[in-house]
Amino acid sequence: MSQIDLEKFFLERVPIYQMDPERFGFEVCGFKADPWQSETFADLAVHNRISVRSGHGVGKTAFESICVLWFISCFKFPKIVCTAPTMQQLHDVLWSEVDKWRSNSALLEEMTTWTKTYLYFNGYAKRWFAVAKTASRPENMQGFHEENMLFIADEASGIEDDIMEAILATLSGANNKLLMCGNPTRTSGTFYDSHNRDRALYKCHKVSSLDSTRTNKESIELFIRKYGKDSNAVKVRVYGDFPTQEDDVFISLSSVEAAIVNELPENPKPTSISFGVDVARFGDDSTIISKNVDGKITIPCKRHGQDTMATVGDIVRQYNFVLDEYPRFKGNVVVTIDDTGLGGGVTDRLNELKREGKISRMTIVPANFGAKIEDEKADKYYSGFSTWLWSIVRDLLKEKLLQFPNDEDLVAQFSTRKYVITSSGKIELEKKDDMKKRGLVSPDIADSVALSCYKKKMFALQNLT
Repeated sequence: MSQIDLEKFFLERVPIYQMDPERFGFEVCGFKADPWQSETFADLAVHNRISVRSGHGVGKTAFESICVLWFISCFKFPKIVCTAPTMQQLHDVLWSEVDKWRSNSALLEEMTTWTKTYLYFNGYAKRWFAVAKTASRPENMQGFHEENMLFIADEASGIEDDIMEAILATLSGANNKLLMCGNPTRTSGTFYDSHNRDRALYKCHKVSSLDSTRTNKESIELFIRKYGKDSNAVKVRVYGDFPTQEDDVFISLSSVEAAIVNELPENPKPTSISFGVDVARFGDDSTIISKNVDGKITIPCKRHGQDTMATVGDIVRQYNFVLDEYPRFKGNVVVTIDDTGLGGGVTDRLNELKREGKISRMTIVPANFGAKIEDEKADKYYSGFSTWLWSIVRDLLKEKLLQFPNDEDLVAQFSTRKYVITSSGKIELEKKDDMKKRGLVSPDIADSVALSCYKKKMFALQNLT
């Protein structure tokens, strides 16, 4: 398109698009809006504060991306700031989605330039732009002043209050807008207030994953059956509702969700690497291997219905992978195995391989869920090894020393298990049989993560290295 054609296009279409973001998205980017997106586009055109709480997979990232492209295309000298609690969410999810929809339009590709952190209008790089800034410090959100300005806060429930306050303080112009979207993971903060105490200041929307055309309804129904329609995990991740306070839940949903947005620093030479292995054979339960690198948790292996020797093979493969991944790591890789039942065979075979010299840098730690608590102080407060093990995770979460993957089963398993106070005054985790009576699955993933955290506590108690 020539310069004359561009000018003609803007003269004719921009006044229409300014009041109709949905039409802009369809005609310029080929974006077909769902009903909730249509309603929210209409609100964004005429209101300055929009807040959308939703379940997973409803298309909020695509919606936000079209909002970025609409604003940069239809208003003169705009400044657009996109932010999210984590670099991964901001750059790998939202910002790459912006480029996806920009690349879908020959017009926008000609008008704009996209980089890893900036999108700018050609010829006006310093005055006509969008920028991606992680919500890590309030000062990242300050210093932006323009007649036309848009802030987009993705996963807004995870953004700290001081950062949201800095954003709100910046929005003073007549066409300064704030769009907040996300799962409603906690019952405090600016995002929560926008749907409650400050609701009169916002145009609010709630989007259930069950109502979206973009979600897999079979997967959603399975998730609801596994964890219960009234569980906080389902409320937040399916219905788009804020969680309720459950005084008898051992680890709160908010602390688990906070670990998902907790970005621990990258370290090419980690100080500790461990695996937690929760062993199952056949039936309803699964064998899970969790990896823990200086508190960064991943779930590299989930198996349903396999024998113990296959599990040994999975552990050895993951052990070899992690040594290749971190060549500068000089310590031993600790593998903690649920040795209560079938795990005993896994432990025995790994010890054989160790004696044969095939896994010389592996430290094998059998953990018996029926064993006595090794921490004398903890033994005064917790009833049984399993409760103590989960308390280690709870303490690490409080200290913000863990980073979790955004795994729905992990979140649900940690946040649905209850506890009781025994007659001796000790805290006792809900038994797995009682969980199954409530219709819940065995917390295999959560147990494997807890096992990956066990070795630090054990080594500290026993003064091992």
